[in-house]
Amino acid sequence: MKNKQRKWYLMLTIILIMTSMLAGCSSKSSNADRVEGEKKDEIVISVGAESEDGYDPCTGAGINLFFSGLLGFDKECNLTKDLASDYSVSQDGLTYTFILRDDVKFSDGTPVTAQDVVFTYNTTKESGSTVDLSFMKSVEAKDAKTIVFTLEKPYSVFLNVVAERGIVPEHAYGSEYSQKPIGSGPFILTQWDKGQQMILESNPYYYGTRSSFKKVTILFLDEDAVLAAVQSGQLDIAMINPQFSEQVPEGMKLVAIDTVDNRGINLPTIPESTDPEGKLIGNNVTSDLAIRKALNIGIDRQQIIDDALNGYGTPAYSVCDTQPWWNPETAVMDGRIEEACEILEEAGWIDTDGDGIREKNGMKAEFTVYGRTDDLQRYTLAVSLSNQAKALGINIKAEAIGWTEAKAQSMSTPTVFGFGSYSPIQIYFSFHSKNIGVGINNTASYHNPKVDEYIEKALYATNEEESMKYWKLAQWDGTTGLGANGDAPWLWIVNIQHLYLMNDHLDIGIQRVHPHGHGWPIVQNINEWAWRE
Repeated sequence: MKNKQRKWYLMLTIILIMTSMLAGCSSKSSNADRVEGEKKDEIVISVGAESEDGYDPCTGAGINLFFSGLLGFDKECNLTKDLASDYSVSQDGLTYTFILRDDVKFSDGTPVTAQDVVFTYNTTKESGSTVDLSFMKSVEAKDAKTIVFTLEKPYSVFLNVVAERGIVPEHAYGSEYSQKPIGSGPFILTQWDKGQQMILESNPYYYGTRSSFKKVTILFLDEDAVLAAVQSGQLDIAMINPQFSEQVPEGMKLVAIDTVDNRGINLPTIPESTDPEGKLIGNNVTSDLAIRKALNIGIDRQQIIDDALNGYGTPAYSVCDTQPWWNPETAVMDGRIEEACEILEEAGWIDTDGDGIREKNGMKAEFTVYGRTDDLQRYTLAVSLSNQAKALGINIKAEAIGWTEAKAQSMSTPTVFGFGSYSPIQIYFSFHSKNIGVGINNTASYHNPKVDEYIEKALYATNEEESMKYWKLAQWDGTTGLGANGDAPWLWIVNIQHLYLMNDHLDIGIQRVHPHGHGWPIVQNINEWAWRE
């Protein structure tokens, strides 16, 4: 009861704060009425959680609101030039040369130089961040506009790394930089009230399309508070969960955006043990290939999507469905309950006591799957999976716990994860044996020497055609692979659709397919958004 009271008190407080903050905009009640006759140059949005560590491309979070990189992505997710006016790659794949545009400045008015690029990449490499630059031998500024990267060995995804790395100004970089970032992106962070809101203003020095909005206020709200704020007319666009998709206020519309943002569950492939540090790893049930295969072909992905996500998503079979490096042969026909049961029985999993749960060597076919307390989608997916697994004689216990705790236990307890990017590098992080237990990489403890070989050939290829060939072979070569028809170290369920409630007058332009990002991908082109009468 106390938690409910606290939640409602928080919602009421937030709404009162927003009402006061926006009092100058209107006193009308509905979204439709509030904008009648107005031409807005300010918007209020809620599209995800704030970064606890701040915004710094050198150490982690570097959203494109504030930063831009040498390269970027176009509407079709193809690599395109951004800060760079041109670039070239040597035939041996070891040298990359970039030329900066002449018209680029940081938000403090200082020019972006080649030395800033050198500083950014060296600082990133030295920071020990989640960005792996171990393959980079050196980066040099040949002159004020020319940057040359030299790699230790070919690295086929280097251009993708470059496209996702914002550039920081060497002269303004310091210990407080992440809290007050200066970049060359379309917006400036002018105010940050931790846990409440960020206020952005258009960057007057931005070289690209300038925003038609002078001010953007981003509110950080929990799921229930977002819905209340939308219904009271205080938000122009808000990310929502599928459970709220039918609650569309007057003057707003529901927008569903396709993604490569998948949800899958790691299935530890080794029996339970402890690592050298005493941490529990492995799982005695999921380490049996029969369990993993039976789940992959026995569940009905579309039914889970309908039950858990109100139908907003498409079945997923890998970490990279529909991407150029995806091997479509990993798409298995699911819902084959009878065949899944045969696989289990042949492997010795039998319901001996009639309780509906199979056993093998005295061990029940049961395990826990963790969702997140702060992500309703992941928990409902786990619950729906649990319901379906009963038909296979597998008892899955769905549990929502804090994300920090879930990640810490994921090497032994299957957990609902979200991935999805514009780079095949995720295959390397999730499935190469070198990454077992590194952060949240390869939490399935998956090791297949042939798959490792394919991944390495893909990663160190000197041309795209060769790299694509080996990324696909790693997934399935006709005999082995990391897909559901191979070793099945993961149970991929859905590529979710990102859902937003949006004011009828707001035009968000053409959105490219969204990657994983908990709501934030929609701001990829926020400088192009407009208010239509």
